[in-house]
Amino acid sequence: MALNPSCVGTSYPPSRPYPVEPETIRRFAEAVGDPAAVYTDPEAARELGHPAVPAPPTFPFIVVARAMDDVFSYDEIGFDPTYLIHGDQRFEYARPVRVGDRLVTGLEITGAKNLRGKDVLTLRADIADAGGEHVVTLHMTFVSLSAVEGGGPDDAQH
Repeated sequence: MALNPSCVGTSYPPSRPYPVEPETIRRFAEAVGDPAAVYTDPEAARELGHPAVPAPPTFPFIVVARAMDDVFSYDEIGFDPTYLIHGDQRFEYARPVRVGDRLVTGLEITGAKNLRGKDVLTLRADIADAGGEHVVTLHMTFVSLSAVEGGGPDDAQH
């Protein structure tokens, strides 16, 4: 499979809404090892000026990951995600994600190239609430290691 650089500029339709629930935020905060009460206690959130429990700063990636599953096909662009790593990830917030949000994601391919035998895919994800208010933009770079020696599925057997 060869990465198709002509896919740059491709935009995908908005994802189905992702409901942000207290339990989802709690589990995410636990998974990333952040015990801050603001992520689990509505009173602690209000004391810090939040109208509802906010999500940890990297939480939007799970929203984008689900959106990618909904609207995105690696096969269409020739990118092999078998041994995918993050090369970079950046968040630009308009406001925090919080309990009660129903988030919709729009995706755009902003870069596709091969560097030293590795396919590199760059995406932009714009996340808005159900009312269309911009919440956060993610810029992500993914690197496929399947094109390098030792990265193929047959190599796992040796």
